[in-house]
Amino acid sequence: MVIERTPLEDELGDVLDKAIRHAGLPEAAVAVRAGVAESRLRDAIDYRSDLTEAELDRLAAVLGLGRDGLRLLAAGKYPLPEILGLPFCLFPLRLPHGIGVANAYLVADCASDRGLLFDAGSSGVALRRVWPARLRHVEAVFITHPETEHVGGLEDVRTSHGHPPIFAPAGSGIRGAAQTGDGARLEFAGFTVTVLATPGHAEAHSSYLVRSTHAPSGTALLLSGDLLFAGSIGGGFYCPSRLRASLDRLIGSLPPDTVVAPGHGPLTTLANERAFNPFLAVGAGGAA
Repeated sequence: MVIERTPLEDELGDVLDKAIRHAGLPEAAVAVRAGVAESRLRDAIDYRSDLTEAELDRLAAVLGLGRDGLRLLAAGKYPLPEILGLPFCLFPLRLPHGIGVANAYLVADCASDRGLLFDAGSSGVALRRVWPARLRHVEAVFITHPETEHVGGLEDVRTSHGHPPIFAPAGSGIRGAAQTGDGARLEFAGFTVTVLATPGHAEAHSSYLVRSTHAPSGTALLLSGDLLFAGSIGGGFYCPSRLRASLDRLIGSLPPDTVVAPGHGPLTTLANERAFNPFLAVGAGGAA
């Protein structure tokens, strides 16, 4: 069991800012439609929020966000699930990036010193500082997308672990990496890794679904990169509509108990995000 203490990647201001940009609306227009003073909306985006629940509810309706999740974020009470049931060991590697943190992950059989690395952090030095001593061999490396905080330590991993095979999204341009397309399945170290093309945050972006070959019906792990976070989603810098399509595809096709290991922020599950994530939650607590 894992109970996460890592801070969320996004606060209320980040979620509002992303939702406004994804909607393609000026802040002034959102403020008018929601009946919220533009100065109060800007204060919320700049982390100085004292929005009332009624104002949050109106913003949720205008921006298509889940009301309850937005309220929970605003109150600093966004729920995180206990992480249960993975039939293997997962090592989150938290690395500093600017004023925040980027994640890399090691996946391994709990009795083995060999594993798979997903993303490579901001630098080799930072990666070595958090590397678990028991894992001595990297069988393969999988990159979600070619941003600095996710590939900065790649060359260090390549040279210090005997040049393991590296896999990256088609079009990523990562030197020495095999480009993998949607639906590709690879097996290493007792794991099956399925490639899921998930463009939106970046054009070349993949998520990876990991299952143990020894327990294929056990709980799966989704390495979501900068597609999905606990309480938020990635910025649609390449294409917001493609990002939404990628989200809808994964949410609609993967089991609710799938554990999500995002590129930033804490672990979560698809069930938790379906219930509370302002960008995903529907029903009575969702957007009108």
